[in-house]
Amino acid sequence: MRRTALASAFAAIAFAGAASAATPVNLRLDPASGPSVTLGDLFDAAGPVSQVVVGNGAPAGLNAVLDAGQVQQIAHMNGLDWANPTHIRRIIVHGGAVAAETNATASSGKMVEVLTYARSLAAGEVVQPGDLTYAKLPAFQMTQDSPRDANDIIGKAARRPLRSGTAVASLDVTAAQVIKRDDMIDVAFHAQGMTLTLQGKALGGAALGETFNVLNPNSKKVIQAVAIGPDKAVVGPEAEEMKSAAYPGSMQFAANR
Repeated sequence: MRRTALASAFAAIAFAGAASAATPVNLRLDPASGPSVTLGDLFDAAGPVSQVVVGNGAPAGLNAVLDAGQVQQIAHMNGLDWANPTHIRRIIVHGGAVAAETNATASSGKMVEVLTYARSLAAGEVVQPGDLTYAKLPAFQMTQDSPRDANDIIGKAARRPLRSGTAVASLDVTAAQVIKRDDMIDVAFHAQGMTLTLQGKALGGAALGETFNVLNPNSKKVIQAVAIGPDKAVVGPEAEEMKSAAYPGSMQFAANR
């Protein structure tokens, strides 16, 4: 018993020592990288592990987007302690200086850097940072609606099955739905400091800011509401203001440049 207790105590001390040995680091204010993003690109004082790769970089003038949670795990595995004090979800990494490109280059048979799918996606799946990567493909495979920046796609949902390795097109995706058909949702009415809330059944799906029909299970009446979040909607003056202001149904949760 005594040996077991001593062993446990030793293990605890060893673990505490390892934890305290982690080097506190801060995320750079405006990280940039080359073809690959390293810990040194992201954090000050990364030291000996500066060259550890955490993800793919973006071509010159574009942005790569990394999942903050995954970056935090990789940093911790390599002895760096990033607290992520502002609880960001994504890290935007610039690809460096803009490279000049002529129309002749884009229209030729040369290989060009394009945004592609890193894995296959099913219809309805929401695109995450790790689902996209830059790769070289023949220039003719690019279309007029091929986005150059990952931010334009992240947070949207696949309209159809998408195959790994193919070039990304804006028409591949649509605003992700926050309301699903037949969901029971909270519908709120706000006016003059008063708030009323009821539960209703969504008669259709809706993305953020879109209008959809809701069935009031008590009165059996159908009302129009505006989606404001997962399983949440509003009616009344607030909804009318959002409609008249053309509230962007394609709003994304991704960080801005």
